[in-house]
Amino acid sequence: MIDTLYEWIWWDRFWLPVNLTWADLEDRDGRVYAKASDLYVTLPYAIGFLLVRYLFERLIATPLAASVGIREKARLRVPDNPILELYYLSHSRNPGQAVIDGLSKKSGWCVRQVERWFRKRRNQDRPGVLKKFREASWRFVFYLLALIGGVVSLYDKEWFYDTWEVWNGFPKQTMLDSQYWYYILEMSFYGSLLFRVTFDVKRKDFKEQIIHHLATLTLLSFSWCVNYIRIGTLVMLIHDASDVLLEVCYHVECLCVVFLFVVFAIVFMVTRLVIFPFWLIHCTWVYPTLQYPPFFGYYFFNVMLVVLLFLHIFWAYLILRMVKKFLFGKVSHPFGSGLFHSFFSTLHPFPL
Repeated sequence: MIDTLYEWIWWDRFWLPVNLTWADLEDRDGRVYAKASDLYVTLPYAIGFLLVRYLFERLIATPLAASVGIREKARLRVPDNPILELYYLSHSRNPGQAVIDGLSKKSGWCVRQVERWFRKRRNQDRPGVLKKFREASWRFVFYLLALIGGVVSLYDKEWFYDTWEVWNGFPKQTMLDSQYWYYILEMSFYGSLLFRVTFDVKRKDFKEQIIHHLATLTLLSFSWCVNYIRIGTLVMLIHDASDVLLEVCYHVECLCVVFLFVVFAIVFMVTRLVIFPFWLIHCTWVYPTLQYPPFFGYYFFNVMLVVLLFLHIFWAYLILRMVKKFLFGKVSHPFGSGLFHSFFSTLHPFPL
């Protein structure tokens, strides 16, 4: 039963073009191909990222925050009230008026006191600026290194300049060491983000964040197994480009924040709403059909890319709303409002 299910899941016709089998992706004639078993290493690497992140936040990010005047402010704790605390933890952090009236009777407090308690209790749980700074600093360091590593590994490759070369010789394209490490480290990083998602600062777009992480890991894993590695590295690179600027702008409190914000918005729109759909999705949607008839893996891959494109459109909408508020004087710092906080943490590198 298990063997039959395994064979069905990995059936060649699902994932590979016609007349190709998994045997064609076995190492031979000096060619080295990615293997599904290689992905097991991403689990210990993800745990390693968590350890490195812990040390980075304690030993580097925290002293850096102190040096620029960022410190955690002491917060007054709300008065103990077991009835309100139980409801807060087990039901809702923001109860309706009818519930507040009921809790007022149970606790013996007036309605105004109950409302004030819930407001202060929510503020008590709100992540502090130091925690946000640590997270942003960690992401900035990784995105910067990933961007540099991606450029170094791709600048001398033909498919970096001509997307037709992505499919030249497919699927018999040997995997380079630089591609191996680019993929493994990106996947491990996303795995570490997924492990930490419930502990990091929770944004209003928490569901979109989960979708993004899962789509990232799914697409990276799929492209790895079927040797879509060339297009995968290109997509990762263009998504890394805007994330470095995002993390920098988030903590800038000076006049140049306007310039950085404009640069970030332009880079985001160009890479994710122009290059991504009109160059890279076009490359995966049109060129393969010139060599092979469409197959399930072809549709699966492109549909997942379109899902990511819709997420990019959603985030672009938030950016444009932020631009409107910023230009008309409703906010003084484009990265300091709750609107931008709501999606800030999920704008990290694409997911192939």
